[in-house]
Amino acid sequence: MFNKNIKLVVFVIILGLAVWQFIENEIGNGISLVLFSLIFILLYFKNEIIILAFLRLRKQDFPGAKRWLDKIKNPEGALVQKQQGYYYYLNGLMLSQTNITQAEKYFKKAVSLGLNMKTDLAMAKINLAGIAMTKNRRREAEMLLAEAKKLDKHNMLDEQIKMMKQQMRKAPGVPKHQYGRQGRR
Repeated sequence: MFNKNIKLVVFVIILGLAVWQFIENEIGNGISLVLFSLIFILLYFKNEIIILAFLRLRKQDFPGAKRWLDKIKNPEGALVQKQQGYYYYLNGLMLSQTNITQAEKYFKKAVSLGLNMKTDLAMAKINLAGIAMTKNRRREAEMLLAEAKKLDKHNMLDEQIKMMKQQMRKAPGVPKHQYGRQGRR
C-alpha cells in the first residue's frame, strides 16, 4: 500500500511522461500513459486495501478482512477522510461480534469522519443503536434509529430498522403504550 501522497506524485510523473510522449508525436504511448495514470487517481480516492477488505467481508471472511485492515498502520496519514471513515466502519463491523465497547468507538469515529454512501452511514447508526440498546440507553437508540430511517432513502434497511424497533418493544422495562397502540379513550 502506498501513502496517499506517493500516489499523487506517481500520477504527476506518469502524466508528465504522457505529455512528453505527445510532444514526441507518440500519441498511442501518450494515451496509454494517461489512462495508466488515472489508476493512481482512482486509488487515491478508493484505497486498494479497503476494497480488498470489503471483498473479504462480503464472503464473511472476518479474519481475512482483519488481516487486510491490519496492513494499514497509520490510517490518518495513509488515507483521505472518507477512507478513514470506512476503515473505522469495517473495524467496527468486525468487532461488533466480540467487543461491543470497542466497536462503538469505531462506529462513532466512522460516523464523525463520514462515509460516502448514505446507506453505509445508516448501517453504522443502526449498529450504534443496537449497541446503545444493549447498554440500556433507549433514548439514544431511538434517536439513532430515527436518523438511520432518514438516511435510508431507498428503504434498503427497512427490515433491520423494523426488527430493531420490535426488539426495543420486547425489552423489559418499556411501557406498552410507548411503542404500541394506546387503548381506546
